[in-house]
Amino acid sequence: MKKSILDESALLEEAEEFSRKLARARGQGATLVTLSGELGAGKTAFTKAVAKAFGVEETVNSPTFVLEKIYKLPEGRGFERLVHIDAYRLESGSDLAALGFDELMRESGNLVFFEWPEKVSAALPEPFARVSLEALPDGTHTISYA
Repeated sequence: MKKSILDESALLEEAEEFSRKLARARGQGATLVTLSGELGAGKTAFTKAVAKAFGVEETVNSPTFVLEKIYKLPEGRGFERLVHIDAYRLESGSDLAALGFDELMRESGNLVFFEWPEKVSAALPEPFARVSLEALPDGTHTISYA
């Protein structure tokens, strides 16, 4: 399914709808969502919007240089933590060990948003959702789910 995102309010609305689906997805182990798209496609913007929908009040920004950021979610939101990982600077799946990725994925309270999954795809488990984003020349974006 592909949708057009015309502005920030549409992005927030889409993130809220997506977060409701995620809250029902919690099972054994972490819930993994992969985010694909070119630089500037909106991967971090979508993560920020989902974090806001889950009640995160602190500033959510790209973990490109630190690779991973963890945000505590308010009680009653279906998950305990939002883990935001950016694999842009990683060279192989073995680089995930330094992040404690296997331990993160064992915790059912973790919701993991993973940017640039294609960089380490062989090391990733099957995600709950694959989100693809694209920035269009007119300033709008598209989002699709698989």
